Amino acid sequence: MMRATIVGLLLLQTLLSLAEVSVNDDHDQLIKLPHPAQRIISLAPHLTEDLFAIGAGARIVGTVSYSDYPAQARTIPLVGSYQGLDLERIRVLRPDLIVAWSSGNSPQQMQQLESLGIRVFFDDSRSLVQVPTVLERLGVMTGLQAQADQAAGKFRQKLLQLQKNYAHRRPVRVFYQVWEHPLMTINGEQIISDAMRICGAVNVFSRLPALVPIVNDEAVIAANPDMIITSSEPSHDHDELARWKQWPNMTAVRHRQLIVLPPDLLNRLGPRLVDGTERLCLAVNQARQYP
Repeated sequence: MMRATIVGLLLLQTLLSLAEVSVNDDHDQLIKLPHPAQRIISLAPHLTEDLFAIGAGARIVGTVSYSDYPAQARTIPLVGSYQGLDLERIRVLRPDLIVAWSSGNSPQQMQQLESLGIRVFFDDSRSLVQVPTVLERLGVMTGLQAQADQAAGKFRQKLLQLQKNYAHRRPVRVFYQVWEHPLMTINGEQIISDAMRICGAVNVFSRLPALVPIVNDEAVIAANPDMIITSSEPSHDHDELARWKQWPNMTAVRHRQLIVLPPDLLNRLGPRLVDGTERLCLAVNQARQYP
């Protein structure tokens, strides 16, 4: 009986591996494959993380620069960076699926890939609730729905708990510094602003039209945020938020709310984004101790 059960399961697994799979991506394209993807190229670090999170890491045959998590991802051959892709290298790797980020890859090069007959799945997530949906779609494309559903469920559960704990607390006004020179921030449509809303924080530049607008010191001083946040790697020789200390009357400076958060947790749209959101919520909640 046990032997028959094992044989049946193996047969089912074989049939599933041969079955056609299809899913709609964020460009509303129907991505159809004759069987679950076995040779995948990831063109964004967060999509590399997504694939590992659903158990498809061993199927990745190519990635781009900064695809460094988990550690196994660092051993995968590179096919390019945000500056451009090595199309010949991609062709030689014979992928049956490419996963790409709409905001991080050249539309012209994506068209060239599609002209080679390679199926390209596009992710254009703009909110945290979309992140687990991408995991589920990748689960369909790889035939790993069970693992993908588990990863997506874990993300949603933690996100809902954070929203329940923090979203309705006293609002904290935040300036998020993307870059120092020129001084850049984010508007309300950027995904970090969505994380702020989960935490009960308000982006002081949410109404600006550009997704990543350039602002000046005077605009930040006039906004007088309760917190100033950036996300960057720790540095012993440079403090990216030091410029604000010359205005000690700013609320964020007066209360010492100049906060640096880990960039990979908050800037990547993958499964760890909910952990970055938790770090953000804890920091925002600390600022609530000041009236």
